[in-house]
Amino acid sequence: MGSRSFGYAGPPGEPFLRTRFAAPARPATFVRRPRLTAHLGQALDTPLTMVNGAAGAGKTLLVADWAAGLGQPVAWLTNEAGDQRPGVFWAHVLQALRSAGTPLPAGIGGAGHVGMVGHRLLGRLADELNGLGRPAMLVLDEFDRLSDPETAEQLEFVLHHAGQGLRLILVTRTEPLLPLHRYRAAGAMTEIRNDELAFTPEEAADLLARHGLLLPAQAARALVERTRGWAAGLQLSALAARQDADPETYLKEFEAGHSVIADFLLAEVLNRQPPDTENLLLCVSVLDRFCPELAESLTGRPGAGPRLAGLCRQNAFVEYLGHSWYRLHPLFGEILRVHMRVRSPEREPELHRRAACWLRTHGAVPEALAHGAAAADWEFTAGAVVDDLAIGRLLTGPPRADDLTELFDGMGTEATGSAVDLVRAARELSGRDLDRGLTHLGHVEEDPDTGGSAAASRLSRVLLESLAARLTGAPGRAERAMATAVRLRREVPAHDLARHPELTALLLTHLGSARVWAGHFEAARAALTEVAGLPADAATELPREDALGHLALLDYFDGRLDRAESQALAATAATRNCGGHPFPGAGLGQLVLAAVAVDRDELEQARVLLDEAAESGPGSGVPDPVTEGCRALTTARLLTALGDPEAAAEAADPAVPALVAAPWVRAGAALAASAARLAEGRPEAAAALLDDIPGPVGSLGAADLAWARLAAGRRAEAVETAGRLCAEGVAGPGTTVRATLVCARAAAESGDADTARRLLAKALLEGRRNRLRRPFLDAGPRIRRLLDTPQLHGLAAGWLYRDGDGADAVTEPPSLLVEELSGREREVLSRLAQLMSTQEIAADLYVSVNTVKTHLKSVYRKLGVGRRGDAVRRARERGLL
Repeated sequence: MGSRSFGYAGPPGEPFLRTRFAAPARPATFVRRPRLTAHLGQALDTPLTMVNGAAGAGKTLLVADWAAGLGQPVAWLTNEAGDQRPGVFWAHVLQALRSAGTPLPAGIGGAGHVGMVGHRLLGRLADELNGLGRPAMLVLDEFDRLSDPETAEQLEFVLHHAGQGLRLILVTRTEPLLPLHRYRAAGAMTEIRNDELAFTPEEAADLLARHGLLLPAQAARALVERTRGWAAGLQLSALAARQDADPETYLKEFEAGHSVIADFLLAEVLNRQPPDTENLLLCVSVLDRFCPELAESLTGRPGAGPRLAGLCRQNAFVEYLGHSWYRLHPLFGEILRVHMRVRSPEREPELHRRAACWLRTHGAVPEALAHGAAAADWEFTAGAVVDDLAIGRLLTGPPRADDLTELFDGMGTEATGSAVDLVRAARELSGRDLDRGLTHLGHVEEDPDTGGSAAASRLSRVLLESLAARLTGAPGRAERAMATAVRLRREVPAHDLARHPELTALLLTHLGSARVWAGHFEAARAALTEVAGLPADAATELPREDALGHLALLDYFDGRLDRAESQALAATAATRNCGGHPFPGAGLGQLVLAAVAVDRDELEQARVLLDEAAESGPGSGVPDPVTEGCRALTTARLLTALGDPEAAAEAADPAVPALVAAPWVRAGAALAASAARLAEGRPEAAAALLDDIPGPVGSLGAADLAWARLAAGRRAEAVETAGRLCAEGVAGPGTTVRATLVCARAAAESGDADTARRLLAKALLEGRRNRLRRPFLDAGPRIRRLLDTPQLHGLAAGWLYRDGDGADAVTEPPSLLVEELSGREREVLSRLAQLMSTQEIAADLYVSVNTVKTHLKSVYRKLGVGRRGDAVRRARERGLL
């Protein structure tokens, strides 16, 4: 009666179930994957095929779909745990072969117990299969349920002796107990493993569409990344998303630990493990990656190595990374953590704490920090940062400092200790909150013991002192900090310093900036050049480019405009990528470029660069003194060039909380105020202002001072200063052109026209090479009349005069050129000629659309046109394109 119910007579007392001999039907949502069925096609040519993947990886349906398309019978057997006895297993195998129409000799079946399965029976079966005209196709699904070594040995015997008469396809979660290495070495095996079974984004999109979810490609890719292409995860996610009002948001944000996926993985993976292995999985769920020793430190029990290797072989959502390191499938890890929080909420912080200690001991500091923060053990976490000399990372800005900065976002006021105060000081000073930063730094001075390396603690504190000295314009404090750092560097391990090159780079940059503020230009150049010469490295990129901005400013002070421009262009890269949290010198490169543009009379370009520098600067907090000083003086120079000396005088005095007023800033402010008094017709007041100018101010500042003294009627002093600048031969053209013009104007005023013209010729030659127009514009009407003589007009033609200006009008000075385009305007014009839109030009040049529009207006004005097409035509006529 039992046999009639199930349809087949099985081993004595055991019925055959029809469902075990039939491939499962494919559901309507099944996605056919040609890349995998094509690979399975190789099974026709190899005796053994293995499809090995995790639970829910889509193994069975893949093989069923492939088998359905073969056009020949396929014997199918779904194994069960009760098939461990060889007699039972072989009875079912024979029944599967018969069900597929495979001819077998009479009397070979009926083996119902172990004693009847021997070499004679297996030999007859292998011989019969070997004689078939077409090989029999046998699929053994869920083969991982068959763990009896004797049965596996018998199966290999039949497979070997059946020759070309059998094609065996194993569908399994684990490596079968067969000599797979022999088949692999002989090229007699086809394998599809877990990684290959993973859905691609395109396949996932097809699966979601079959569930009625038409999502953007990006959403499908994100889901594949989270599930690692796991078929069951995708299927269950799709089913759940269909019930949500916003499927796309659900798939992006669903909590795996509270989903149907959790039910599947807990039942199919976790609950199948013995208690020790289950505990191991729960413990390592707090880790991104783990090795046996780390796992044992969390569980407190030995033997993790064999268990992890076994889980990996079982495709139990444990992935081997190489070199004895593993990781959990991300969804599985998320589910295990939620499961643990429900069962034992107190365990997770303690596991994070144990992980942090082990990782720190074994040198994995970044991972140790993450676990220390997860355990809310802020004393440990801050101490690890300080002892590792990683405090500088908090000062390097996004994206470099993001991970470390976010790590301490959860640190509350209850955390105490000097290491904690050092971290707090670093975060506040990085954000330009000087008062709070100095307060925390003061706490560290009162209690220098961090519980770790004393030298590392002091060196970290010295780094923050150097930044505070920079922001407060206190060069003496910066010098003391650097002297202490030099001594402390000998007390900390060399390998720690080598791993954190940003520490030394930041110390030198802050020292160099403080020296610039104080006017110690050569000493500043020495420190900053050392930073700029460091090898390119992500850790030192920001201080290197900060140093380049300061070096550009020093070159500008020397009148070396071309070199200043080159250094400033290199410095602006960091400003563009500072992620909205700029470093102290952010924008300095643009400010130097703006100053150079003023000297070249590219006033619209200078205005644009000043705006860009303002956007790069800090939105709040204490400004960087050097940067603000440069901003003030460059703005003043621009306003002077635009004919507004009163506004220039007002703009030239920056409001920065510096303890030491920079001499070059004070000099610039005095020169701007003196120019304003001269414009009011008050030469005596202008001259009086020049008496209070301190030094040193750089060679360019000295040339400006000489010019101001000449304008104020102090000719002898002006000529003496200008003559010295020209005779020294060390200043750049920005300085020497100005100094030469001072001497030329003094000669003209004294009636020596020949000497004035000779000096003008020298200034014109040097000015033309460097496109320096502004000094000639500021030289006054007497110099401009001399420029209109035939011998000088030729030297000025093409770069100083407008096209078509003649040399006949003596009483009316020639109109100076505004047509020559700046480098950035030429870049915009070249893209205009390529028919690029304003938005495309902005994207190509990494600037805003408004900046491009400003450049276009300037191009139109300089070329004397009003439309794009006319601008391109005019530029081609003049050889600009």
